Amino acid sequence: MSTSDTRHYDVIVSPVITEKATMASEFNKVTFKVRRNATKPQIKEAVEKLFDVKVKSVNTLVRQGKIKAFKNKLGQQSDVKRAIVTLEEGHRIDVTTGL
Repeated sequence: MSTSDTRHYDVIVSPVITEKATMASEFNKVTFKVRRNATKPQIKEAVEKLFDVKVKSVNTLVRQGKIKAFKNKLGQQSDVKRAIVTLEEGHRIDVTTGL
């Protein structure tokens, strides 16, 4: 792993481990929570450098925060940006292990 640039750790916040993300891993796709202002080229570079893999494509989406009630008080969850990264054939990322 070549982690000479610490900017890459600021782009990727955490991996997303859900049922849908686990099913997508069968098709060489990995889902990450990313910084709100991160661009697709920044995400691609960060994943390639941190995990030493080759990225085929990056798709992003922003999930708007929901309004939730807790003990009669309303609060709003923050918006979350996610990146679905498709890897080239032969490359894998195991998100269950630490970095």
